[in-house]
Amino acid sequence: MSSSKGFLHSLRYKWINIYPPFLGAGIRVLHKQSDTYTIKVQLKLTRLNFNAVGTHFGGSLYAMCDPWFMLILMHHLSRDYIVWDKAASIQFLKPGRGTVTATFHIAPEQIAELRAQADREGKIEPLFNVDVIDEQGEVIAKVEKRLYIRKKSR
Repeated sequence: MSSSKGFLHSLRYKWINIYPPFLGAGIRVLHKQSDTYTIKVQLKLTRLNFNAVGTHFGGSLYAMCDPWFMLILMHHLSRDYIVWDKAASIQFLKPGRGTVTATFHIAPEQIAELRAQADREGKIEPLFNVDVIDEQGEVIAKVEKRLYIRKKSR
């Protein structure tokens, strides 16, 4: 386990909510479990993040989903591992209006398996998925993230 002085530790104090790219887009961390396995993010529709037809700008929807799986893994795998975002895709299912949320979770057991797999195989590229949900509970977008994980050379 990494030290408590990492980037996710700062979420405890809500510093991420004033990170300029997120602040400008209206992205806000709503909830972080104390164990840092789950993070819930919100995006309100404002004048700063709507598109030409008055719905959520796709780039803002993607930005709200960008770093979380990587940051959760960086925290739990420690500095002994390299964790990068490698690829991503977003599928827009319906127009995003109002406030939308996404919840990112990686179970401790899955993290342990990813660590063991990276140790065995040298490098791995796991896939993670998250849904962006509107106020009515409907999925408006699906995001797929491919990460790169490997143990650092000594």
